[in-house]
Amino acid sequence: MNLAHEIFFNDYSIKFALEHAWRELRFDQKWCTSSKVQDGASTKRRKVEDSALSSTSIPASKNEDVVEVRPPGVKASKANAKKSLCVKPENKDMKEFSSMWEMKQKDLELKDKISDKRILESLLAKTEPLTEIEMTLKHKLICAMYDL
Repeated sequence: MNLAHEIFFNDYSIKFALEHAWRELRFDQKWCTSSKVQDGASTKRRKVEDSALSSTSIPASKNEDVVEVRPPGVKASKANAKKSLCVKPENKDMKEFSSMWEMKQKDLELKDKISDKRILESLLAKTEPLTEIEMTLKHKLICAMYDL
């Protein structure tokens, strides 16, 4: 076969068209998946596990290669892109709102912590004796700050 291709190439200075096309496309995903049976597809051959073994049944090989999923065509991918553009604004707005809300919550928590620290610093900086309310507030802030 290879010798015949070489002779053809030497005579016409081009490769044999169909053989060249096959050699180029035989490992292409599109052609690999179309030649093999995909999962869930019915075949004319009966499998050994499903039926009794007869003289005409041909068992399916257990070592078949795993077939990759064929990529979507141009029209399908364009349709999916258009669908996602229509859906994006609502989801995008919702995501932006939720992210802004989370940031606002974090800011409020940080402001609370900072204000608690300032109050504690002012209580610790006092030189005169503290009242009972100030003492309980001081202990409460220290426990909250150190998670005691």
